[in-house]
Amino acid sequence: MIRIDEIYQNTFYAWAKEHIPLTRLWYCDPPGTSGVNNLRILGGQNGLQHYIYLHDQEPIYLDYHNELFYSLDLKNFDLNGTTANGADKRGIISSEYNSASVRYLEDNYNFYSYYYFFHGWACLDWYRGYDRTFLISNPLERNIEHSFISANRIIGGRRDHRLLLFYKLFRDKATNNSLISFPAECPETKQSVLEIASKYQPIWNDLPDVISSADLPWNFENEQGHPMTSYMLDLVELSSKCLARVVTETSFFGKKNHLTEKTFQPICMKMPFILVSNAHSLEYLQSYGFKTFGQYWDESYDTEENDYERIDKIKNLCVKLDRLSTKELNELHKDVNEVVEYNHSHFYNGNFEKILWAEFENMLAEIKNDFCI
Repeated sequence: MIRIDEIYQNTFYAWAKEHIPLTRLWYCDPPGTSGVNNLRILGGQNGLQHYIYLHDQEPIYLDYHNELFYSLDLKNFDLNGTTANGADKRGIISSEYNSASVRYLEDNYNFYSYYYFFHGWACLDWYRGYDRTFLISNPLERNIEHSFISANRIIGGRRDHRLLLFYKLFRDKATNNSLISFPAECPETKQSVLEIASKYQPIWNDLPDVISSADLPWNFENEQGHPMTSYMLDLVELSSKCLARVVTETSFFGKKNHLTEKTFQPICMKMPFILVSNAHSLEYLQSYGFKTFGQYWDESYDTEENDYERIDKIKNLCVKLDRLSTKELNELHKDVNEVVEYNHSHFYNGNFEKILWAEFENMLAEIKNDFCI
């Protein structure tokens, strides 16, 4: 298992010093940041030729991060390369799969691009041992009272999809038997929910009125808002009363796949899930050996590449689940148990880690081949 807090120094840099010694590494700290002032360097000695930047925790947003990529070239002006700005070769390591943003960086910044699943490794580290606790109840002994649970904390910045889904769920009365948290103001950007909603009024005229009538914030029972605990499982007791978890992921819009710890929380809690993320996210997760729930409900939303229509399809699925009776919810809960148990075992029995390690080794081989020529 990779120790995620040490991945840059003790995994990447320890390997780079031996295999690509003419290359310095860059990353951002503290975790979750991606600004110019957050850049940190590994390997600052003279005589180097190349640099590689690890942008593996957060999605790439070109309008926001162009300044970052431009600054990287300036910060590497001292390199003894063959190009005008000093660096001979530039690399970027991301956790974006099939990403239009990465293609742009290849074409416009001459980056060599590499991919691995950072959050897969992070979750193996963060959620280790939960299979050896008595916190997660046996699914077959649970009494399902609610259709789904959906936790929403950050709604500003690049998280508009969370507001749009909430609006549609509340408007179409898919909140009668579900558990949803939603703030009146984004705790990070300090934007009010109505300020965000106003951007979409030309498309959905009733959006501000619907949001106003929701009387936000919505908090979970015994919770003052949704706790920020990416590194540990939370809301376990409440989740055990719900059929599924509606995971409103970090990334939703555009061509890329970028999943985080949010997707693995229901897997570790032995729950089915609905992914509110980029198109083909279920397919992406399946490529790592996990199973999803297409035999039990409509997962065609995953192949819908129009972002707004995908939200509608997810909403339609949530509406159907929320209108099931308690008896029907418990019957469906028992039906999905085989897949739930498989995913939990796949995460904890080492098979997922084997897939990640093979992927990681292949990436390192590609980097060595490109940077040692």
